[in-house]
Amino acid sequence: MPPFDQTVDVVVAGSGGGITGAYTAAREGLSVVLAEATGKFGGTTAYSGGGGMWFPCNPVLQRAGSDDTVERALNYFHSVVGDRTPRDLQDAYVRGGAALIEYLEADENFAFTVLPWPDYFGKAPDARTDGLRHIVAVPIRDEKLGPYAGTVGGPLDTERLGAPAPGKLFGGRALIGRFLAALSGFPDATLYRNAELVDLIIDGGRVVGAVVRRDGEQVRIGARRGVLLAAGGFEHNPELRQRYGVPGDPTDSMGCPGNTGAALQAAIRAGASLDLMDQAWWSPGLTHPDGRSAFALWFTGGIFVNDAGQRFVNESAAYDRIGRAIIDEMQAGQLHTPLWMIYDDREGEVPPVKATNVSMVETERYRDAGLWLTATTLAELAESIGVAADALERTVARFNQMVADGADTDFGRGDEAYDRAFSQGRSPLVPVDQPPFHAAAFGLSDLGTKGGLRTDAQARVLDGDGVPIPGLYAAGNTMAAVSGTTYPGGGNPIGASMLFSHLAALDMAGRPVRSA
Repeated sequence: MPPFDQTVDVVVAGSGGGITGAYTAAREGLSVVLAEATGKFGGTTAYSGGGGMWFPCNPVLQRAGSDDTVERALNYFHSVVGDRTPRDLQDAYVRGGAALIEYLEADENFAFTVLPWPDYFGKAPDARTDGLRHIVAVPIRDEKLGPYAGTVGGPLDTERLGAPAPGKLFGGRALIGRFLAALSGFPDATLYRNAELVDLIIDGGRVVGAVVRRDGEQVRIGARRGVLLAAGGFEHNPELRQRYGVPGDPTDSMGCPGNTGAALQAAIRAGASLDLMDQAWWSPGLTHPDGRSAFALWFTGGIFVNDAGQRFVNESAAYDRIGRAIIDEMQAGQLHTPLWMIYDDREGEVPPVKATNVSMVETERYRDAGLWLTATTLAELAESIGVAADALERTVARFNQMVADGADTDFGRGDEAYDRAFSQGRSPLVPVDQPPFHAAAFGLSDLGTKGGLRTDAQARVLDGDGVPIPGLYAAGNTMAAVSGTTYPGGGNPIGASMLFSHLAALDMAGRPVRSA
């Protein structure tokens, strides 16, 4: 075997949730190389406005007075996910989050706070409708990152619109920033940017290192304890999306641009088995003048209609559930993008969308691009978006009547706690009755693919026989999601990515795992 250019205990590919594994390895006394494919740290996590973690019963929540129990959280998670993923994997996630936060809070670089965010299936057994399973990192100023100041990716407004990067890091950027600040204190932690893992090095059936393309040059890095793949999904790889049947367009994904599946493909060549490869974390996406549709939520009005001018979804539901409804309509041949949000003039021409991952630009640019349409009557608006006038008129009349009656008997809008999370508990039902009428174009967006490598509860990658491949671990969107085909709650993707990266590093360090 050719010699290594560098040898450490642990190699981590990806600096989103993977940064947790690098930090844990360093803290446990191991030497570690963190290889980030892009020029900034943080992966998709850095694009998350909230950066939340779904970790039931963790110390932050307990100090806030939460009366939740692990048993209730397990019951909720199991009821939502079902048997689509192994039960021991689900248990490891739900039980492990609290111990991880306790571990991190022992380091003064970390600080968290509660951000109440209701579970996404409010009618499921033991759902937490008060949002007390969700925490976020406390914001941190960029200069506190020491040598890593200015190296955190995002926000999207900076990268797509050219807006100045704020001096204070919030949401997912704050979480990544705090890990970078902590890692700066470990001399045996080496962090590389522009370093994409392109292959694994195997000796005698064991993964012993990785080939990393760093600044255009390939280097071979030996890993005495193992390699952790946490390099995101493959949402920006059109060929892989098509091969595995993932709906949507890469340009509409919120995933990090470096998420092309290179690490995933390296593991496939090493004999790893796969699951959930047609899945992603879905959302509706407001279409912007650059032609890209970006994740949007917090709708204070409006209804979505399909090609027949009919409603097909609870517009106030959690974004993944709306995204899946869009896909169902598309697969049934009843919807083609753009789909349209219909709304009235009570808030003017701008759509009633209060949270977009990419900020809205000037109204006239949407108007000139044919993305925001206005008409004096619903019949005229229907003609503009290509649906039957009488159908749209009937749809709006029926919706308005349900608003007046106080109940959406078609799709249950307002029936769950999440539906009312952005209206201070009030009904989210708002009539469409004040002309002129408007339509805004939407597409199908995603927060990244969620199919990937099958793992056990220690994050060890499994081969086709279900046997761990020695020296190979996975987490984040490189790992087949613990939540299966569902999205149980805000902070599930980031939380699971962090937790399984942490568990992988503990396993490599030979440390026992603590859980609730």
